[in-house]
Amino acid sequence: MAASALALLAAPARAEETGRLTTHVLDTASGRPAGGMKIDFYAKDGEGYRLVSSTQTNPDGRTDKPLLIGEAVKVGQYQIVFHVAEYYTKIGTKISDPPFLDTVPVQFSIFDAKAHYHVPLLTTPWSYSTYRGS
Repeated sequence: MAASALALLAAPARAEETGRLTTHVLDTASGRPAGGMKIDFYAKDGEGYRLVSSTQTNPDGRTDKPLLIGEAVKVGQYQIVFHVAEYYTKIGTKISDPPFLDTVPVQFSIFDAKAHYHVPLLTTPWSYSTYRGS
């Protein structure tokens, strides 16, 4: 094998070649990113889900680092729980008591551990939407 081919094999994978899971939250009621929203991330474990990490969004509505990256990305079922009512209460939005949306759980599967999965949330105190982004 040529030296240049060996160098390519030994080179670290670029970010776009590494599996990862990212998210962001848009506050569509305010027309801005939902900075400071608490997010809990879970992996399916038997009949239930096991907490993997808790974080919160930065001022751009994104997490500071991927929820999963590289070798941590495994084929399986996952859940992201977005703490919507807590966020709206924190920023001073009047919401119902009890809140119409308290937390929003989004359950999804990773079927290609080398792919980029982006699971955003668009939300108001009364509605939400999600999709597989890029």
